[in-house]
This record gives sequence, structure tokens and C-alpha cells, in this order.
Amino acid sequence: MTAVKPNHTPAPVVVDLSVAALRSRLHDALAVYVAAMDYPRGTEHHRAPMWTEHTTRPGWQAVAAVVPDDSGHVDLRSSPIVAIAYGYRGAAHQWWHQQVHSGMRRSGWPENSTRELLSDYFELTELHVHPSAQGLGIGGTLLERLLRDRPERAVLLSTPEVEREDNRAWRLYRRREFTDVVRNFVFAGDTRPFAILGRRLPL
Repeated sequence: MTAVKPNHTPAPVVVDLSVAALRSRLHDALAVYVAAMDYPRGTEHHRAPMWTEHTTRPGWQAVAAVVPDDSGHVDLRSSPIVAIAYGYRGAAHQWWHQQVHSGMRRSGWPENSTRELLSDYFELTELHVHPSAQGLGIGGTLLERLLRDRPERAVLLSTPEVEREDNRAWRLYRRREFTDVVRNFVFAGDTRPFAILGRRLPL
């Protein structure tokens, strides 16, 4: 993964990714994910099949930030990827949907309100900026580009809980007026507490 040096290279630009483009650059996109989340090396091998399967889901959409060459040219086959975001339309048969439904009910949401929110939403599945490119406003640009023309009524996401909400991800989501849906939720198969956040669309 090529490190970003904002003082010496062109500024990253945000582009739309097709299914074919993401699949061809899956290793590079997952390298951003592992670095941003500070996961152990090798995590990308376990995630690759899941990310590939996600590209088949209705409403799937992805954006990335890439570094142009010195002339400003972007080649999606080779330009370094420094940020990635994607999601798709939520549906009742999906694991994440079922987990969130259960968490909402356990936290006191009435069933009718739960069903209403989960009936028409975009799941923001992943949004990651490589540590070397953080602090440049890329996350906000990715978010806006990804959600700009979505037809769903709402967007939902999950993000790890951190003390006092003190990290870049939390600050981004709060600036964009995401509010609490469920707090301190533990997904099946994970030990970390997550927050489920959401807001109405358009952004």
C-alpha cells in the first residue's frame, strides 16, 4: 500500500467504483480497511469473500478516494486507494438487519417503530480512510458522494464505541447529524460494543 504524503503528492480524489472495479482492487481496498481499523494482518483474507458477496446485493454502491499521478490522471486499475466506502439496500433476510432488529427491540424500541425504520434504509456497510490520509476531509466527501442520490428514507451504520465518542469517525457522523439508534450493542461473533447510528435521507 502506497503511503499518502499530502505535501508531495496530488490530493486524493473521490471516484465511483463499479462492481468490476472493486473486485479488481479488492486487495488494495481491504488493506485500507485493515489499516484504518487496526486489525491484525491477515484479516483481509477472511473479509474478502464477504465483500465480494456484498457486491451482489440489491442497491450496492461504492466510492473510493484515489491518488492521481503527477499529471493529475486517475487510473482505477492502478491509482493508490486511500479510502473506501460502500453499502447497499437493507433487507429483512440479511444478518446485519436481523441483528439490529434484535438490538432495537431489546433496547426498548416498539415493534412498529422498529419495522418502520428497517423497512426502507441504506446500510452504510464500510467507510474507511487509511491513517496516512486522515484529517483531509476525505471521509465526509465519501459519505456525501455515496448517499447523494440514494432513494431510501434513511441510512444506518454501526461503529465501534469509543470513550467520549472521541475519534474521527464519531466526529464525522455527529457533524452529519447521525443520531443514536442502539448503543453498546454486541454483534454475534464479536466482543466489542458497537453503536448503531442513523439519520433520515437525503443527507
